Amino acid sequence: MDHTAHQHSTAHDHAAPSGHAGQEGHGGGSAGASWSTAAKATLHCLTGCAIGEITGMAIGTALLWGNVPTMALAIGLAFLFGYSFTLFAVFRAGLDFKTAIKVALAADTVSIAVMELVDNAIIALTPGAMDAHLDEALFWGALLGGFAVAFLVTTPLNKWMIGRGKGHAVVHAYH
Repeated sequence: MDHTAHQHSTAHDHAAPSGHAGQEGHGGGSAGASWSTAAKATLHCLTGCAIGEITGMAIGTALLWGNVPTMALAIGLAFLFGYSFTLFAVFRAGLDFKTAIKVALAADTVSIAVMELVDNAIIALTPGAMDAHLDEALFWGALLGGFAVAFLVTTPLNKWMIGRGKGHAVVHAYH
C-alpha cells in the first residue's frame, strides 16, 4: 500500500492552522496531528497487519496447529506484511534498502505491536475462538472484532506519536 492517501493536503491534515509552519506537527511541538491523519496511519498499519494475521490464522487453523504456533505465525506475518507496505512506499520514493528498513521500523513498530497485542488478546479471550474453524462465524467474528478494537485503541496512540514526529510521521518526509 502506498502513502498517496496522505497527499490530499499540503499540510498532511495536521492540526496546525498554517500547514507545516516550522514543522510543529512533526517535531513534537504543540500542534499535534489531526484525527484524520492518525486514522489514515492506523488504517495503513491495520491493512498490513490484517493481511498477515488472517493469513497466519487461516494457515494455522487449516493445518490444525495449536494455539501458540498459530498465533506466532499470525503475529510474524502481521509484522512482515505491515512493514512491507511501508517498505514498498519508501522504496518508490528512492530510499536505499538500509534507510528504507530504518524508516519502516521507526514508522510502524509501535503501531503494529499495539495492534497485535490488542487483537490477539481479544481472540485469545473470546471463548472458543481459538478452537473455531475457518467456516465458523466465531472465528471470523473474533478476528474482525479484534481488528476493530485494535484500530480504536491504536488510533489515539498514532495521533500522539505523529504529533511528536514519531511513528508514521517519519514516512511523511519521503512522499
